[in-house]
Amino acid sequence: MNGASEADWRRLEKTVAGRVLRPGDAGFRAAGAAFNTRFASITPHAVVSVANEADVRHAIEWARDTGVGLVARGGGHSYAGHSVTTGLVVDLSALNSVRADGATGLVTAAGGARMAEVYAALQPHEMAFALGNGASVGIAGLTLGGGSSSTSRTLGLTADALVRTTLMTADGQVLTCDAQENPDLYWACRGGGGGNFGINLSFTFRATAVPDVSTCLLLWDGADAVDAFAAVQEAARHAPDALSLRLGVCAAEGCDPVVSAVGLHLGPASELRELLAPVLTATRPLREDIADRTFWEAKDYLLHETSAGAFATRTNFAYAPLPAEAVAAVMALLARRPAGGNPDGCGLALYTWGGAINRVAPADTAFVHREAQFLVSMDTSWAEHDSPATVTANLRWLAELGETVSPYVGRGAYQNFIDPDLSDWRTAYYGANYPRLVEIKKRVDPDGFFTFGQAIGS
Repeated sequence: MNGASEADWRRLEKTVAGRVLRPGDAGFRAAGAAFNTRFASITPHAVVSVANEADVRHAIEWARDTGVGLVARGGGHSYAGHSVTTGLVVDLSALNSVRADGATGLVTAAGGARMAEVYAALQPHEMAFALGNGASVGIAGLTLGGGSSSTSRTLGLTADALVRTTLMTADGQVLTCDAQENPDLYWACRGGGGGNFGINLSFTFRATAVPDVSTCLLLWDGADAVDAFAAVQEAARHAPDALSLRLGVCAAEGCDPVVSAVGLHLGPASELRELLAPVLTATRPLREDIADRTFWEAKDYLLHETSAGAFATRTNFAYAPLPAEAVAAVMALLARRPAGGNPDGCGLALYTWGGAINRVAPADTAFVHREAQFLVSMDTSWAEHDSPATVTANLRWLAELGETVSPYVGRGAYQNFIDPDLSDWRTAYYGANYPRLVEIKKRVDPDGFFTFGQAIGS
């Protein structure tokens, strides 16, 4: 809701040290546009690019006074467009400092820091914790939704490395949240999703020394999908925690399906090749790249930035490998995939889960998905210029893919790949932890000031 007058907006401009950007101002579009252009029609009345903590408090106070809806924006990567609103966007990107202490292993990142800035602070100390593979991904959203990475089987989730966060509530208080102070909020901030309880101003993590590593990239023709999926899933099931794999199949308009296995091993390429030997024996890939790298070279090698455009994603968790009939059914759907002008196309991916992720009890943090073998991600995409009929066809295709896979997966869904079309999201994202999250929400934000389409308590 936008109940602000022009005088109200001018008052905000005079109150904050940062800039208030309005439509037409330089920088407005970059600061206020949805990452997923499926939600490009959501245009803020204004974006306040905050310069300090006081600006965040001023923005909250102003929004409460005027009745204007407010959301915070860190990396801005919400798949469902929740990093923008028709009211006021609080852009935290200038609050991006990161301090790393090699002696203690503690890393403190401001709420607007992104992966590129966090990695830059960590590299001189040769230490890391689970971080995203996209340079522009925000530390806030990643952590608050759990945060999975190619190191998570050894290092746990991003949220598992969190030892402290500071949070500004709807009444302008700044709360320290850790195991001693506000422990319930600390619990909620480890997987309870972004935008629910307040605006997180800082995050402190415990990092771990990282070794040199090795990576793999294996590619197969789509005709080999059933055999490749069977071999890679079997290898992943028996792999040590040091090995993480992403196994997927994708296809874009005008291109045949391609199966890929991308992996990181916290050990030498000789070990990685031995772990993958059963895969290479069972089905010969079109391309095979297994190499030693430094941890930082591997981070760049695994870097992934999605193409611009619109997309939709559906997720589940699998507790056993997908059987041959499931993979065959997926391939049949890919054979009649919908049209779309986005080069990302559509497909399905399995991320190896388990290891350190599953050694945390489901109730110990807000992140409940602690028993799966794989995170299953399904997606489709289209271009902004595609017709409404093309968009509808893509969404129907994704729904059919989800139904096809559903007999082989659990009901859970990954809150960091938030899905606005998911009807049972409370159970899917948070499971048995949801009632506790609602209780915490009522205490810290009794008026529901921080809200969006799938907000806790809504």
